[in-house]
Amino acid sequence: MISRFLGARNCRIVVLAAVMTAVPAAAFAQNDPRVIPPPKAEKKLPEAPSKLPKVGADRTRGLDFLFGALKAAPDEASAKHVEARIWALWMQTPSDTAALLMLRAKAAMDAQKIDVALKLLDAVVKLRPDYVEAWNRRATLYYLKNDYTHSLEDIRQVLIREPRHFGALAGLGMIMQDIGDEKRALEAFRKALAVNPHLEKVPELVKTLTEKVEGRDI
Repeated sequence: MISRFLGARNCRIVVLAAVMTAVPAAAFAQNDPRVIPPPKAEKKLPEAPSKLPKVGADRTRGLDFLFGALKAAPDEASAKHVEARIWALWMQTPSDTAALLMLRAKAAMDAQKIDVALKLLDAVVKLRPDYVEAWNRRATLYYLKNDYTHSLEDIRQVLIREPRHFGALAGLGMIMQDIGDEKRALEAFRKALAVNPHLEKVPELVKTLTEKVEGRDI
């Protein structure tokens, strides 16, 4: 709920090649952007790596430690390793049923059955409202349908449960920029970078939006 700039709009859409949309292949399998029906194929949100490491059961303590390590990462390679571990924790669910429904939602996406995927994610959210990635994945699908109202509501649910979800923050920034609210887009991108300083392309977006919103330094 990872890219090249293909113009002003695509600059916003394909900005984060590393959140919001993908579920890892080993767990719930990553979305392939090629399967998104046109004309939305170019709409690319942050996504998890295709392969995630195994992580321990102490989720809260593990996330706190990993977010600290993410900020302190000395280089991109180290940051990507830590980021993958964060994703692995986010993807975990104690419910076998929820995991199965997520797999089926991914299969529906692969078959370009977006509405079916949404219904499956509705079921996951109802079953496990504490499962952040169900909200995050559904927010992504709404975004791909250009349903910003529902996407924003699901992003809100993600951030209530995990305020450090840099993928959801980046997605929020992209929606705000799409609807022309550059001030809020800038705020969202800055929050995403404060959590994960290594997000791809976001620093360039922040720089561009800062000049537009706050003006150039004299």
